Amino acid sequence: MQQQEKTARRQRVFSGIQPTGTFTLGNYVGAVRNWPRLQQEYDCIYSVVDEHAITVRQDPAALRRQTRETAALLLASGIDPEKSIVFVQSHVPAHAQLSWVLGCFCPFGDLTRMHQFKEKSKKHPEDINGGLLTYPILMAADILVYGTDLVPIGIDQKQHLELARNIAQRFNGIYGDTFTVPDGYFPTVGAKVMSLQEPEKKMSKSDTNANAVIRMLDDADTIVRKFRRAVTDSDNCVRAGADKPGVTNLMSIYSAMTGRGFAAIEAEFAGRGYGEFKQAVAESVVDSLRPIQQEYARILADRAYLDGVLKDGAERAAHIARRVLDKTYRKVGFLQL
Repeated sequence: MQQQEKTARRQRVFSGIQPTGTFTLGNYVGAVRNWPRLQQEYDCIYSVVDEHAITVRQDPAALRRQTRETAALLLASGIDPEKSIVFVQSHVPAHAQLSWVLGCFCPFGDLTRMHQFKEKSKKHPEDINGGLLTYPILMAADILVYGTDLVPIGIDQKQHLELARNIAQRFNGIYGDTFTVPDGYFPTVGAKVMSLQEPEKKMSKSDTNANAVIRMLDDADTIVRKFRRAVTDSDNCVRAGADKPGVTNLMSIYSAMTGRGFAAIEAEFAGRGYGEFKQAVAESVVDSLRPIQQEYARILADRAYLDGVLKDGAERAAHIARRVLDKTYRKVGFLQL
């Protein structure tokens, strides 16, 4: 039956993003910008994963506000609710319900080896909670509850996808064909944007240095100022290379915004120096983000529309998830009336 359904529909994509802080330019280039393109070819499900967010203490009012803002920014970035499903994770109980079942098929040792558990435990030693350990199981449930075929991920999330695959394969091996075993979808361009101040590190929403991060809602003056302060080097030559991480990062950003290759960028700025180059990179980012910022403001101001999209998305997502959850419950022997 599952095979018949898969041949009758397009492949399904699931991805989620936490509502903690405004998306960075790295989030946009590496993930969000690609999501509208995927909906042309795949059946896409996009979730604001608020349940994942509370592994770190959140201000309740801020979390509610940021959840709406995150959804508005996804829509403003080009995700069409007529083509894709957009919803809030906590609005579909099947995620948490399936997570418990999957947790019973995941060895404890697999969880303690997760890189992000180790990193976050070091970062928040005062709050090493159970959710921090088990949230990869919830992530597996997010994916498996929709019969997901492809998951857009970066290299740093590959371990979590592998855990989801292992759990699905283990369960299928015991109970027969139940879960689709998902594959990763790796974008070929612009997968990683680095910090403007420490270009050996990935640009991060949680970076405490404001000058290191371009946020999607930064105004034009702020974006220009941050790029002017971006770390480069002393030779004033626009050239890519392992010995020039700061310049290479700026070239990657400019390439992502303009579509120009590195050779063309080097030729364009030959003999012109870093000042002109940084200004051009900043302007390319401002021009790319301006229409998104304008659409975001319009959507966020129309609360009835935004909440309607999220309610409809949750209902559509729940309909799909319920089928997988019911099948899983039957397989493990839960009494269903």
